[in-house]
Amino acid sequence: MDVRVGAGLNPLGLNPLGLGIPAVDLKEEIARLKKERNAVILAHYYQEPALQDIADFVGDSLDLSRKAAATDADVIAFCGVKFMAEVAKILSPQKTVILPDLKAGCSLEDSCPPEEFARFRRAHPDHISLTYINCSAAVKAESDIIVTSSSAEKIINQLPADQKILFAPDKHLGAWLSRKTGRDMLLWDGTCIVHEKFSVTELLKLKAHYPAAPVLAHPECPAAILDLAHYIGATSGILSYALNNPEPVMIVATEPNIIHQMQLKAPHKTFIGAPGADGNCGCNMCPYMALNTLEKLYLCLRDLSPVITVPEDVRLRARVSLDRMLEMAGSVSAVPVRGD
Repeated sequence: MDVRVGAGLNPLGLNPLGLGIPAVDLKEEIARLKKERNAVILAHYYQEPALQDIADFVGDSLDLSRKAAATDADVIAFCGVKFMAEVAKILSPQKTVILPDLKAGCSLEDSCPPEEFARFRRAHPDHISLTYINCSAAVKAESDIIVTSSSAEKIINQLPADQKILFAPDKHLGAWLSRKTGRDMLLWDGTCIVHEKFSVTELLKLKAHYPAAPVLAHPECPAAILDLAHYIGATSGILSYALNNPEPVMIVATEPNIIHQMQLKAPHKTFIGAPGADGNCGCNMCPYMALNTLEKLYLCLRDLSPVITVPEDVRLRARVSLDRMLEMAGSVSAVPVRGD
């Protein structure tokens, strides 16, 4: 028996989750179950390479949900985190949405409990609420307009100059947008644990070794990291810049699993993940994204569980705030992997 994990088989015939299922070729079984369930598999750029390689679409969270909504699939298997799967359910209420691990959450979502956010909104009734998509469905339902890191600036620039703005939950993204647009915004005190781990000192050391290498950073990074960046943008923008810039070496300041797509599409280039505090701690890997695995994807397709549910009243109110964004910002496509 071939027991190599790289071959898509469970070693020793045991499921690593301790469930004792027989050894299976995970990739073959996932393909079989996908067809049987009429499912579409989505993978965010921050997922492990094995999940990206098996997905039908790889991309940013909202774009993935829109791609899935446009398919005739009955089931959406979302390899990402919970708020992403909730967006898929909001846009496709008639489809079954499953997540490989229900514990795959988000520090930004955790930083913004719906009850506290609702109180914050009531305390500032003259502010319009622009809320980053990295939040729960319940917070989206309390928001005026949802934004992504790629659409936020365009939306802010459409608001009247005297309109007061409340931005949640990412204070670093909000501060960057405030600097770019010149708008004074009231910021919720939330952060992404991944993007806060990058070290300015270690990044400067790395830049000294590669002086010509541009730094590509996500705007969830603190200002001190963004000040060192040559390009700042959403994950899809970072990927596009990496592929189109002629420099042979680039430094990437976001979750490093996106480098997998860069290496697939530009194997002649070298992409280096920005370092954490000790220069090589691996702390810039998202622990929530890492909870999803091929084994868990197989099990959730087999059992159609864990399933994502959103109360209908919450879904409808959240859909309003999402639709406002789509109307103001237009659409951006996900990156197709198999079929489009």
